[in-house]
Amino acid sequence: MPPTAQFAAKRLAKELQKITNDLPPGITLVQADNLDEWFLDIQVLDNNPLYQDQTYRLKFKFGSSYPIEPPEVTFVKLADRPIPIHPHIYSNGIICLDLLGQQGWSPVQNVESVCMSLQSMLTGNTKDERPPGDEEFVKANRLRPKDIDFYYHDNNV
Repeated sequence: MPPTAQFAAKRLAKELQKITNDLPPGITLVQADNLDEWFLDIQVLDNNPLYQDQTYRLKFKFGSSYPIEPPEVTFVKLADRPIPIHPHIYSNGIICLDLLGQQGWSPVQNVESVCMSLQSMLTGNTKDERPPGDEEFVKANRLRPKDIDFYYHDNNV
């Protein structure tokens, strides 16, 4: 196993141990059978009417260079878990958030801080809309989220 993969495995094992026992309110670990892919549920805990009484499923995919490189994080649609409607979340679950890109990511971030950032992003949203061009993007995109070069132009939502 290359040194970066060993470091990633050690870091993920440590994170998993911590979040198994101690997560902030509104965040639940659902599944982490291995160190490659985890599922967590998040809820918005304020009274934002757009997300009240909703639970959303997140999928984290970790590469061998984690935490140097960010995990690939997407929302997953299930029968009882919709994709949240937000100007930075595409209907296929891809999230446009600088924190999840190479430019905004820092190795001090972790699964818990990403979940909390997404909770905060949803909490502050007042627009019941998808990103511009959502339908075309979802139809045409064949890239993994980490390979998409997003242009971050609106930090107000």
